[in-house]
Amino acid sequence: MNLIVAVSSEWGIGYKNELLFRIREDLQRFRKLTLNKVVVMGHNTFKSLPDGKPLPRRVNIVLSRDVSLQIPGVTVCNSLDALENILQEYNAQDVFVIGGEKIYNLLLDKCSTAYITKVDAKLPADTFMVNFDNLPDWTLTMEGAPMKSENISYKYYVYKRS
Repeated sequence: MNLIVAVSSEWGIGYKNELLFRIREDLQRFRKLTLNKVVVMGHNTFKSLPDGKPLPRRVNIVLSRDVSLQIPGVTVCNSLDALENILQEYNAQDVFVIGGEKIYNLLLDKCSTAYITKVDAKLPADTFMVNFDNLPDWTLTMEGAPMKSENISYKYYVYKRS
């Protein structure tokens, strides 16, 4: 299983249920990496998607404690056991955890690769990603070249569980 996230220089990922950054090139990379794959998210992350609809050409899975939650075009799981049962149908390398903070933390131990976009900015945040640089069982395996989009500087990183 993989995770994919954009973080601030302080590992912030969101504020008031909104992404901190909307970098066109990063969103295109997200689309390229997750297209025709499985995306796992929490209900708040789902509600923040464009038009509140499932991401097209992906299997959308929402993990929620709300047992009455039903979303057209989405598989809703109410427990980790239910999620694990569904994910057995897919290759683990085709599964991407896409947020939010609680879901990242809940599924981090099941992930083997982390695709991180680090944005060189400090913005107010109320949700955070764990700092992969401080995790002893994760190794930085790729650091991309510095990039810039509309005065926002960022780099792509890939971490692997060692």
